[in-house]
Amino acid sequence: MFTPQRLVLLTFFLQPVAFGSWLPRIPEVQAGLQLGPAALAVALLGLPCGTLATLPFAGGIVARIGARAAILWGFMFYSAVVALPALALDPLLLFLALVLAGSAISFVELGLNVMADQVERAGGRLVMNTAHGCWSLGIMAGSLIGSMFAAVGLAPWIAILLVAGLVLPVALVAGRVLPVLDAPAEAQGEGKRGWSPPGWALIGICCFVFGITMTEGAMADWSAIFLRDALAAESGMVGLGYSVFAMMVAAGRFGGDAMKRRLGAVGTARLCGALAVTGAVLLYLAPSIPLALAGFAVIGIGVSVGFPLAVTAAASVGERPASANLAVLSFVALTGFLIGPPLIGFVAELGGIRLGIACLVPVLLVSVALTGRLAARPKTSSVPGV
Repeated sequence: MFTPQRLVLLTFFLQPVAFGSWLPRIPEVQAGLQLGPAALAVALLGLPCGTLATLPFAGGIVARIGARAAILWGFMFYSAVVALPALALDPLLLFLALVLAGSAISFVELGLNVMADQVERAGGRLVMNTAHGCWSLGIMAGSLIGSMFAAVGLAPWIAILLVAGLVLPVALVAGRVLPVLDAPAEAQGEGKRGWSPPGWALIGICCFVFGITMTEGAMADWSAIFLRDALAAESGMVGLGYSVFAMMVAAGRFGGDAMKRRLGAVGTARLCGALAVTGAVLLYLAPSIPLALAGFAVIGIGVSVGFPLAVTAAASVGERPASANLAVLSFVALTGFLIGPPLIGFVAELGGIRLGIACLVPVLLVSVALTGRLAARPKTSSVPGV
Protein backbone atom coordinates (compact mmCIF):
# COMPACT_ATOMS: atom_id res chain seq x y z
CA MET A 1 0.00 0.00 0.00
CA PHE A 2 1.32 3.45 -0.92
CA THR A 3 1.10 5.25 2.40
CA PRO A 4 2.25 8.89 2.64
CA GLN A 5 5.37 7.71 4.46
CA ARG A 6 6.28 5.27 1.69
CA LEU A 7 5.63 7.81 -1.03
CA VAL A 8 7.93 10.29 0.72
CA LEU A 9 10.65 7.64 0.93
CA LEU A 10 10.25 6.83 -2.77
CA THR A 11 10.48 10.46 -3.89
CA PHE A 12 13.54 11.02 -1.68
CA PHE A 13 15.17 7.99 -3.34
CA LEU A 14 14.39 9.12 -6.88
CA GLN A 15 15.47 12.77 -6.55
CA PRO A 16 19.29 12.35 -6.60
CA VAL A 17 19.66 9.35 -8.95
CA ALA A 18 20.31 11.36 -12.12
CA PHE A 19 22.64 13.80 -10.38
CA GLY A 20 24.49 10.89 -8.75
CA SER A 21 25.26 9.53 -12.22
CA TRP A 22 27.08 12.82 -12.96
CA LEU A 23 29.51 12.60 -10.04
CA PRO A 24 31.79 9.80 -11.36
CA ARG A 25 32.05 11.67 -14.68
CA ILE A 26 33.56 14.82 -13.14
CA PRO A 27 37.16 13.62 -13.75
CA GLU A 28 36.31 13.04 -17.45
CA VAL A 29 34.85 16.51 -17.79
CA GLN A 30 37.85 17.97 -15.97
CA ALA A 31 40.24 16.18 -18.32
CA GLY A 32 38.21 17.12 -21.40
CA LEU A 33 38.25 20.81 -20.48
CA GLN A 34 41.89 20.62 -19.28
CA LEU A 35 41.08 22.16 -15.88
CA GLY A 36 43.40 22.21 -12.89
CA PRO A 37 42.04 21.62 -9.37
CA ALA A 38 41.49 25.34 -8.70
CA ALA A 39 39.77 25.96 -12.04
CA LEU A 40 37.53 22.94 -11.52
CA ALA A 41 36.71 24.16 -8.03
CA VAL A 42 35.54 27.51 -9.41
CA ALA A 43 33.43 25.83 -12.09
CA LEU A 44 31.84 23.52 -9.50
CA LEU A 45 30.70 26.60 -7.57
CA GLY A 46 27.88 26.85 -10.11
CA LEU A 47 25.75 24.23 -8.35
CA PRO A 48 25.64 25.88 -4.91
CA CYS A 49 25.49 29.35 -6.49
CA GLY A 50 22.34 28.39 -8.35
CA THR A 51 20.82 26.94 -5.23
CA LEU A 52 21.78 29.85 -3.02
CA ALA A 53 20.41 32.37 -5.52
CA THR A 54 17.08 30.52 -5.57
CA LEU A 55 16.54 29.71 -1.89
CA PRO A 56 15.69 33.26 -0.70
CA PHE A 57 12.58 33.04 -2.89
CA ALA A 58 11.96 29.30 -2.66
CA GLY A 59 10.53 29.29 0.87
CA GLY A 60 7.73 31.70 0.00
CA ILE A 61 7.02 29.99 -3.33
CA VAL A 62 6.82 26.54 -1.74
CA ALA A 63 4.48 27.91 0.93
CA ARG A 64 2.20 29.38 -1.75
CA ILE A 65 2.10 26.48 -4.22
CA GLY A 66 2.51 23.68 -1.67
CA ALA A 67 5.19 21.07 -1.13
CA ARG A 68 3.67 18.59 -3.59
CA ALA A 69 3.56 21.11 -6.46
CA ALA A 70 7.14 22.16 -5.69
CA ILE A 71 8.24 18.52 -5.94
CA LEU A 72 6.43 17.95 -9.25
CA TRP A 73 7.57 21.14 -10.99
CA GLY A 74 11.04 20.86 -9.51
CA PHE A 75 11.49 17.32 -10.82
CA MET A 76 10.57 18.40 -14.35
CA PHE A 77 12.94 21.38 -14.36
CA TYR A 78 15.69 19.33 -12.74
CA SER A 79 15.42 16.47 -15.27
CA ALA A 80 15.61 18.95 -18.14
CA VAL A 81 18.91 20.51 -17.02
CA VAL A 82 20.78 17.78 -15.12
CA ALA A 83 22.75 16.59 -18.20
CA LEU A 84 23.85 20.07 -19.27
CA PRO A 85 27.12 20.11 -17.23
CA ALA A 86 28.36 17.10 -19.20
CA LEU A 87 27.84 19.05 -22.45
CA ALA A 88 29.86 22.09 -21.38
CA LEU A 89 32.48 23.24 -23.88
CA ASP A 90 34.39 25.53 -21.52
CA PRO A 91 34.60 26.33 -17.79
CA LEU A 92 32.08 29.19 -18.02
CA LEU A 93 29.44 26.98 -19.64
CA LEU A 94 30.12 24.31 -17.01
CA PHE A 95 29.55 26.90 -14.29
CA LEU A 96 26.31 28.15 -15.89
CA ALA A 97 24.99 24.62 -16.46
CA LEU A 98 25.57 23.83 -12.79
CA VAL A 99 23.81 27.08 -11.82
CA LEU A 100 20.67 25.84 -13.60
CA ALA A 101 20.97 22.42 -11.99
CA GLY A 102 21.39 23.97 -8.55
CA SER A 103 18.33 26.18 -9.01
CA ALA A 104 16.20 23.18 -9.92
CA ILE A 105 17.53 21.10 -7.05
CA SER A 106 16.62 23.80 -4.50
CA PHE A 107 12.88 23.54 -5.25
CA VAL A 108 12.83 19.74 -5.27
CA GLU A 109 14.78 19.37 -2.03
CA LEU A 110 12.92 22.10 -0.15
CA GLY A 111 9.61 20.58 -1.22
CA LEU A 112 10.77 17.14 -0.14
CA ASN A 113 11.94 18.30 3.29
CA VAL A 114 8.74 20.25 3.96
CA MET A 115 6.67 17.25 2.86
CA ALA A 116 8.67 14.88 5.09
CA ASP A 117 8.19 17.17 8.09
CA GLN A 118 4.45 17.41 7.44
CA VAL A 119 4.01 13.66 6.97
CA GLU A 120 6.10 12.95 10.07
CA ARG A 121 3.97 15.23 12.25
CA ALA A 122 0.67 14.19 10.64
CA GLY A 123 1.35 10.47 11.09
CA GLY A 124 3.08 10.68 14.45
CA ARG A 125 5.97 8.51 13.21
CA LEU A 126 9.65 9.44 12.79
CA VAL A 127 10.49 9.38 9.09
CA MET A 128 13.01 12.18 8.46
CA ASN A 129 16.22 10.16 8.92
CA THR A 130 14.84 7.25 6.93
CA ALA A 131 13.78 9.62 4.13
CA HIS A 132 17.29 11.02 3.91
CA GLY A 133 18.59 7.45 4.01
CA CYS A 134 16.56 6.79 0.87
CA TRP A 135 18.09 9.95 -0.65
CA SER A 136 21.54 8.51 0.07
CA LEU A 137 20.57 5.20 -1.53
CA GLY A 138 19.41 7.14 -4.56
CA ILE A 139 22.65 9.05 -5.00
CA MET A 140 24.63 5.87 -4.35
CA ALA A 141 22.62 4.06 -7.04
CA GLY A 142 23.18 6.97 -9.42
CA SER A 143 26.91 6.97 -8.68
CA LEU A 144 27.18 3.23 -9.34
CA ILE A 145 25.23 3.59 -12.59
CA GLY A 146 27.51 6.45 -13.60
CA SER A 147 30.59 4.36 -12.82
CA MET A 148 29.18 1.49 -14.89
CA PHE A 149 28.51 3.76 -17.86
CA ALA A 150 32.02 5.23 -17.50
CA ALA A 151 33.54 1.75 -17.54
CA VAL A 152 31.79 0.86 -20.82
CA GLY A 153 32.68 4.23 -22.37
CA LEU A 154 29.19 5.72 -22.79
CA ALA A 155 29.37 9.50 -23.22
CA PRO A 156 28.58 11.33 -19.96
CA TRP A 157 25.71 13.43 -21.33
CA ILE A 158 24.01 10.42 -22.93
CA ALA A 159 24.30 8.39 -19.71
CA ILE A 160 22.94 11.16 -17.48
CA LEU A 161 20.08 11.98 -19.85
CA LEU A 162 19.16 8.30 -20.05
CA VAL A 163 19.02 7.99 -16.28
CA ALA A 164 16.97 11.19 -15.93
CA GLY A 165 14.52 9.99 -18.60
CA LEU A 166 13.94 6.74 -16.74
CA VAL A 167 13.50 8.37 -13.34
CA LEU A 168 11.20 11.27 -14.26
CA PRO A 169 7.98 9.35 -15.09
CA VAL A 170 8.16 7.36 -11.87
CA ALA A 171 8.84 10.52 -9.86
CA LEU A 172 5.86 12.33 -11.39
CA VAL A 173 3.49 9.43 -10.68
CA ALA A 174 4.70 9.19 -7.07
CA GLY A 175 4.57 12.97 -6.63
CA ARG A 176 0.98 13.24 -7.80
CA VAL A 177 -0.14 10.69 -5.18
CA LEU A 178 1.54 12.54 -2.30
CA PRO A 179 -0.94 14.11 0.15
CA VAL A 180 -1.67 17.84 0.30
CA LEU A 181 -0.92 18.84 3.89
CA ASP A 182 0.04 22.50 3.44
CA ALA A 183 -1.76 25.21 5.35
CA PRO A 184 -2.77 28.24 3.26
CA ALA A 185 0.05 30.76 2.94
CA GLU A 186 -2.07 33.48 4.54
CA ALA A 187 -2.68 31.33 7.60
CA GLN A 188 1.02 30.73 7.99
CA GLY A 189 1.94 34.38 7.52
CA GLU A 190 4.39 33.27 4.83
CA GLY A 191 3.69 36.16 2.54
CA LYS A 192 4.96 38.63 5.14
CA ARG A 193 7.68 36.60 6.77
CA GLY A 194 9.01 34.23 4.10
CA TRP A 195 12.61 35.42 4.52
CA SER A 196 12.68 37.25 7.84
CA PRO A 197 15.97 37.15 9.80
CA PRO A 198 16.49 33.92 11.77
CA GLY A 199 16.71 33.88 15.57
CA TRP A 200 19.65 32.61 17.60
CA ALA A 201 18.23 29.11 17.97
CA LEU A 202 18.03 28.67 14.22
CA ILE A 203 21.47 30.24 13.71
CA GLY A 204 23.01 27.68 16.08
CA ILE A 205 21.41 24.82 14.15
CA CYS A 206 22.63 26.31 10.87
CA CYS A 207 26.20 26.60 12.16
CA PHE A 208 26.09 22.96 13.24
CA VAL A 209 24.96 21.79 9.83
CA PHE A 210 27.54 23.90 7.98
CA GLY A 211 30.42 21.50 8.70
CA ILE A 212 28.27 18.48 7.93
CA THR A 213 27.22 19.67 4.50
CA MET A 214 30.68 21.02 3.71
CA THR A 215 31.94 17.47 4.21
CA GLU A 216 29.15 15.99 2.10
CA GLY A 217 29.91 18.44 -0.69
CA ALA A 218 33.61 17.63 -0.49
CA MET A 219 32.89 13.93 -0.82
CA ALA A 220 30.64 14.52 -3.84
CA ASP A 221 33.06 16.77 -5.71
CA TRP A 222 36.49 15.45 -4.70
CA SER A 223 36.21 11.76 -3.76
CA ALA A 224 36.79 10.55 -7.33
CA ILE A 225 39.68 12.96 -7.83
CA PHE A 226 41.21 11.95 -4.47
CA LEU A 227 41.29 8.31 -5.52
CA ARG A 228 42.73 9.21 -8.92
CA ASP A 229 45.38 11.70 -7.80
CA ALA A 230 46.38 10.40 -4.37
CA LEU A 231 46.13 6.67 -5.03
CA ALA A 232 46.26 6.32 -8.85
CA ALA A 233 42.88 4.62 -9.12
CA GLU A 234 41.67 3.77 -12.64
CA SER A 235 38.57 5.35 -14.22
CA GLY A 236 36.32 2.40 -13.36
CA MET A 237 37.39 2.65 -9.70
CA VAL A 238 37.30 6.37 -8.98
CA GLY A 239 33.53 6.37 -8.40
CA LEU A 240 33.77 3.75 -5.66
CA GLY A 241 34.80 6.27 -3.00
CA TYR A 242 31.58 8.21 -3.26
CA SER A 243 29.52 5.04 -3.66
CA VAL A 244 30.93 3.67 -0.39
CA PHE A 245 30.41 7.03 1.31
CA ALA A 246 26.81 7.25 0.12
CA MET A 247 26.11 3.65 1.11
CA MET A 248 27.25 4.29 4.67
CA VAL A 249 25.35 7.58 4.82
CA ALA A 250 22.25 5.59 3.86
CA ALA A 251 22.99 2.92 6.48
CA GLY A 252 23.44 5.56 9.17
CA ARG A 253 20.23 7.31 8.23
CA PHE A 254 18.20 4.12 8.15
CA GLY A 255 19.33 3.48 11.72
CA GLY A 256 19.09 7.15 12.66
CA ASP A 257 15.48 7.22 13.83
CA ALA A 258 16.08 4.24 16.14
CA MET A 259 19.31 5.80 17.41
CA LYS A 260 17.50 9.08 18.01
CA ARG A 261 14.85 7.32 20.10
CA ARG A 262 17.60 5.68 22.17
CA LEU A 263 20.20 8.46 22.55
CA GLY A 264 18.23 11.58 21.71
CA ALA A 265 19.10 14.03 18.97
CA VAL A 266 22.11 15.52 20.80
CA GLY A 267 23.64 12.17 21.79
CA THR A 268 23.20 10.80 18.30
CA ALA A 269 24.81 13.86 16.73
CA ARG A 270 27.79 13.76 19.09
CA LEU A 271 28.51 10.08 18.47
CA CYS A 272 28.26 10.46 14.71
CA GLY A 273 30.25 13.69 14.69
CA ALA A 274 33.16 11.96 16.45
CA LEU A 275 33.07 9.25 13.78
CA ALA A 276 33.14 11.86 11.01
CA VAL A 277 36.32 13.41 12.45
CA THR A 278 37.92 9.98 12.78
CA GLY A 279 37.05 9.10 9.18
CA ALA A 280 38.49 12.36 7.81
CA VAL A 281 41.79 11.70 9.60
CA LEU A 282 41.84 8.11 8.31
CA LEU A 283 41.23 9.28 4.74
CA TYR A 284 44.02 11.84 4.97
CA LEU A 285 46.47 9.16 6.14
CA ALA A 286 45.27 6.31 3.88
CA PRO A 287 48.18 4.69 2.00
CA SER A 288 46.00 2.43 -0.18
CA ILE A 289 42.63 2.30 -1.90
CA PRO A 290 41.08 -0.17 0.61
CA LEU A 291 42.00 2.06 3.57
CA ALA A 292 40.77 5.12 1.70
CA LEU A 293 37.44 3.38 1.11
CA ALA A 294 37.33 2.61 4.84
CA GLY A 295 37.83 6.33 5.49
CA PHE A 296 34.99 7.21 3.12
CA ALA A 297 32.80 4.68 4.94
CA VAL A 298 33.48 6.08 8.42
CA ILE A 299 32.93 9.65 7.24
CA GLY A 300 29.65 8.51 5.69
CA ILE A 301 28.36 7.09 8.95
CA GLY A 302 29.59 10.17 10.77
CA VAL A 303 27.75 12.77 8.69
CA SER A 304 24.72 10.59 7.97
CA VAL A 305 22.23 11.97 10.48
CA GLY A 306 23.48 15.54 10.77
CA PHE A 307 21.28 17.18 8.16
CA PRO A 308 18.08 15.20 8.94
CA LEU A 309 18.46 16.04 12.64
CA ALA A 310 18.97 19.69 11.74
CA VAL A 311 15.88 19.70 9.50
CA THR A 312 13.68 18.42 12.33
CA ALA A 313 15.22 20.86 14.82
CA ALA A 314 14.86 23.83 12.45
CA ALA A 315 11.25 23.00 11.60
CA SER A 316 10.41 23.17 15.32
CA VAL A 317 11.91 26.62 15.97
CA GLY A 318 9.59 29.50 16.86
CA GLU A 319 6.32 30.45 15.22
CA ARG A 320 7.70 30.77 11.67
CA PRO A 321 6.39 28.37 9.04
CA ALA A 322 8.53 25.27 8.55
CA SER A 323 9.18 26.23 4.92
CA ALA A 324 10.73 29.56 6.02
CA ASN A 325 12.99 27.92 8.61
CA LEU A 326 14.01 25.18 6.21
CA ALA A 327 14.80 27.70 3.48
CA VAL A 328 17.21 29.45 5.88
CA LEU A 329 18.71 26.12 6.94
CA SER A 330 19.11 25.01 3.33
CA PHE A 331 20.72 28.34 2.45
CA VAL A 332 23.37 27.93 5.14
CA ALA A 333 23.78 24.21 4.49
CA LEU A 334 24.43 24.85 0.83
CA THR A 335 26.89 27.57 1.75
CA GLY A 336 28.88 24.66 3.14
CA PHE A 337 28.81 23.14 -0.32
CA LEU A 338 29.75 26.54 -1.72
CA ILE A 339 32.81 26.99 0.48
CA GLY A 340 33.96 23.36 0.68
CA PRO A 341 34.82 22.57 -2.95
CA PRO A 342 36.85 25.72 -3.70
CA LEU A 343 38.62 25.57 -0.34
CA ILE A 344 39.73 22.02 -0.99
CA GLY A 345 40.57 22.87 -4.60
CA PHE A 346 42.75 25.86 -3.73
CA VAL A 347 44.53 23.97 -0.96
CA ALA A 348 44.99 20.98 -3.30
CA GLU A 349 46.51 23.31 -5.90
CA LEU A 350 49.14 24.36 -3.35
CA GLY A 351 49.68 21.27 -1.20
CA GLY A 352 47.98 18.30 -2.86
CA ILE A 353 44.57 16.68 -2.53
CA ARG A 354 45.42 15.04 0.81
CA LEU A 355 45.99 18.39 2.45
CA GLY A 356 42.75 19.62 0.90
CA ILE A 357 40.83 16.75 2.50
CA ALA A 358 42.47 17.54 5.86
CA CYS A 359 40.63 20.90 5.85
CA LEU A 360 37.48 19.00 6.81
CA VAL A 361 38.76 18.12 10.29
CA PRO A 362 38.48 21.56 11.97
CA VAL A 363 35.02 22.33 10.56
CA LEU A 364 33.75 18.94 11.73
CA LEU A 365 35.11 19.64 15.21
CA VAL A 366 33.06 22.86 15.26
CA SER A 367 29.95 20.89 14.32
CA VAL A 368 30.58 18.45 17.17
CA ALA A 369 30.87 21.39 19.58
CA LEU A 370 27.46 22.71 18.44
CA THR A 371 25.46 19.47 18.72
CA GLY A 372 23.68 20.80 21.82
CA ARG A 373 21.71 23.15 19.54
CA LEU A 374 19.71 20.14 18.32
CA ALA A 375 17.90 19.62 21.64
CA ALA A 376 14.17 19.01 21.16
CA ARG A 377 11.76 21.93 21.57
CA PRO A 378 7.97 22.12 21.27
CA LYS A 379 6.52 23.10 17.91
CA THR A 380 3.06 24.44 17.23
CA SER A 381 1.81 22.67 14.11
CA SER A 382 1.09 24.72 11.02
CA VAL A 383 -0.85 21.88 9.44
CA PRO A 384 -4.59 21.94 10.10
CA GLY A 385 -5.83 19.06 12.17
CA VAL A 386 -2.34 17.90 13.22
